[in-house]
Amino acid sequence: MNETSWKVILADDEPIIREGIREAVDWETLGMRVVAEAEDGEEALELATSLGVHVMLVDLNMPIMNGLTLIQNVMQVLPACRIVIITGHDEFNYAQQAVRFGVAEYLLKPVNPAHLAEVLRKIKLELEQAHEQEKHIELASRQIRKNIPLLRERFCNEWIENALSEQEVIEQLRFLELPDKPPAMLGIIRWPEIDLGHSVRPERERQLMLFGIENIATEIVSPHPVVVFRNALGFICLIVWDTRDVALFHAVEQAVVEYLKLQIIVHAEPADSEAGGVAAAYDKARGGVYKEAAISPLVRRARQYLRDHYGDPALSLEMTAKSIGVSSVYLSRLFKQEMGTSFVALLTQIRIAMAVKLLDSTNRGMADIAESVGYESQHYFSTVFKKTVGVSPIRYRKGESYEEDPE
Repeated sequence: MNETSWKVILADDEPIIREGIREAVDWETLGMRVVAEAEDGEEALELATSLGVHVMLVDLNMPIMNGLTLIQNVMQVLPACRIVIITGHDEFNYAQQAVRFGVAEYLLKPVNPAHLAEVLRKIKLELEQAHEQEKHIELASRQIRKNIPLLRERFCNEWIENALSEQEVIEQLRFLELPDKPPAMLGIIRWPEIDLGHSVRPERERQLMLFGIENIATEIVSPHPVVVFRNALGFICLIVWDTRDVALFHAVEQAVVEYLKLQIIVHAEPADSEAGGVAAAYDKARGGVYKEAAISPLVRRARQYLRDHYGDPALSLEMTAKSIGVSSVYLSRLFKQEMGTSFVALLTQIRIAMAVKLLDSTNRGMADIAESVGYESQHYFSTVFKKTVGVSPIRYRKGESYEEDPE
């Protein structure tokens, strides 16, 4: 702060009093300057607000707006402003009341120049100390903001290990500028090449690839609140709010293959809202990526083909096998061996998951949704949906989680 930049206003309805105060003080030595004078409280408030003053010398007995009202208003608009009351003996009780409002000092008329200078020196010291403190706080704030990614990573690693109390989680979320509500989903991205120690790439290239994966994941998921971090196992973890759309993670996998030419493994799990929900979701997701690691690239490619073409009612095992260059018999056997399910069951799972998403996020009609997820018959779609979800699509949209079968 420049030494001559402490701005002062003199507010008194008597010009001779204002002139006497102005002439009685060596303002330059104090690093202060009188930037305005006011003869009533309303004018003083307007000037103080527009000029952003640091010090006000205020007479209690002024027209239009008295000194007490002025002080209350200034304290709301400029809480850091230091106010000195200039008062007569008959207003002494008012002066004491004003002190309770937070004024710095009060002086009796006629003002003693030495006493006034002493009061102003004290105020100058307070202003300088407050300014230094503000600089330290701003410096600390900048340092914290600079380290937010690191602090978030440390916090999230403790969160997924269930090492924090519920209150600590809430406090940390607010401090780290994350949504202070339970997240909806936790996902893990595993790059087997790096966490199994098989990479022949130099360290710099490995780190660039990891940053690339993180950037792609952030870009795809970030329409929703998300925090991306790495854990001790070398996984890239994502904690996501406001959506449980696992298709986002499938999109990340596709994009990483397309742009970085890397094979990654992804798995996401819903996070329960109660304490420990994030840690439980992480444990399930970790198990999921290890299980996923046992799936061959062929089956992964076939599964991705289903995700890309589920809306085609003619999609078949034969068509999928042809797209990846193997026989339908071989592919069917791989599905059973590696995923413990059939081609038809997996396709149904993908189609119904997408139907659920459309029911949750759109007002599209049942026939339209049935067609968009690959069913030519709305009746057959409803039958398959009820068998898979446990409730008809119409009742699901109404918010019912089960349907009693009259049979």
